[in-house]
Amino acid sequence: MTQRAYIAVEGPHDVAFAAELLRPMGLVRVQRFSLLDPYWRKLVPTTYPHRDDLLARVPIPLFLEGENCSVALHGANGITEIVNRIEETLVGLITGPRPAVGVILDADSTQTVASRFAELSPRLGALDLAVPATPGAVSDQDPRCGVFVLPDNATHGTLENLLLECGATNYPQLSTAATAYIDSVDTTRLTRADLREIQKPAGRSKAIVSSVASVLRPGKSIQVSIQDNEWLRGAALALPRVVAVRRFLVALLGLPASI
Repeated sequence: MTQRAYIAVEGPHDVAFAAELLRPMGLVRVQRFSLLDPYWRKLVPTTYPHRDDLLARVPIPLFLEGENCSVALHGANGITEIVNRIEETLVGLITGPRPAVGVILDADSTQTVASRFAELSPRLGALDLAVPATPGAVSDQDPRCGVFVLPDNATHGTLENLLLECGATNYPQLSTAATAYIDSVDTTRLTRADLREIQKPAGRSKAIVSSVASVLRPGKSIQVSIQDNEWLRGAALALPRVVAVRRFLVALLGLPASI
């Protein structure tokens, strides 16, 4: 029997991150519509431009298939859009048994892990999803449901905190050089507009990750580097906070606990 899961995350980097963690479980990306599990086909938009916006990203999930598993990874921007995507999917786009539903959030410095989880939980509950009492857990009801708040369900941070740990493990020299470069920048020569992004709570971490990725895949996006390079392979998969996310995904898919 195929185990299916719909996982909403906060953007394209998180989609690539989750996909890489699912890869060792035997799930591979589905490239052709003709090979897509018919269960998910209504999630593929059939018109363009989406909602008459030529600049908007087409809201199509990344689909992954394994021997007994099928996953749709959907990027969204913030809790409201995540909830809307889940509601649209469960109410209007899927026929048959509901898939397991997972959410992966960030915990930036403006909100605690507890506050983000508390904001999301009742809204998922209103969709008749059994949300566990704590982040990182997965309910055993049907359908399974769980929320993981990066980086570890306890501390402030974002996906980039995990990527920095992975980079330090698998690309130590490059990560050290990238950190030194970012910290050496003379910000007094930059305008307020120039500094707007890097002065955000996760700005420095994002800049370091971007610098590493720019060497590994020049001119490509960070998500391409996550997909193609060794960020989440080898020794990085054994890092405690990465293991926690992997175990969450295993539980959500109902797979044997082998991690």
